[in-house]
Amino acid sequence: MHTPANDYNATPARRALDALAGDTEDRAAMDALASSDVLIPVPDDAATEDALDPATVALPVMEQPGGDPTVPVFTSEPAMAALLPFVSRYRLVPLGALASQWPSEDLALTIDAGSPHPLTLTSEGVRTLLARS
Repeated sequence: MHTPANDYNATPARRALDALAGDTEDRAAMDALASSDVLIPVPDDAATEDALDPATVALPVMEQPGGDPTVPVFTSEPAMAALLPFVSRYRLVPLGALASQWPSEDLALTIDAGSPHPLTLTSEGVRTLLARS
């Protein structure tokens, strides 16, 4: 039977996050995550031209409970809809490519916030652990 829960866990990135929850040193899981595509929410107020420009990606920034800024990305549409049901547009971006261009300021990356096994990395962690492709 096809259910949204099955879709939620179906992506290689989601399976990698689940593996990393059990073993943070799992190199195969980190490599799989780095080579996966993620969904980056596009705010509804963003201009269509900006949302479709392949040369740039606007990073949505949210404040974490401690006040630290983080960029939320997601492994699937169901994962994104669970936390941000109001987002109607997104960009599909290779996580490794995003990480290799990560800003130098102190900006964290959270993958699948609100899921059973989210992953939050510091800006240094993003560049060193995920910029593999």
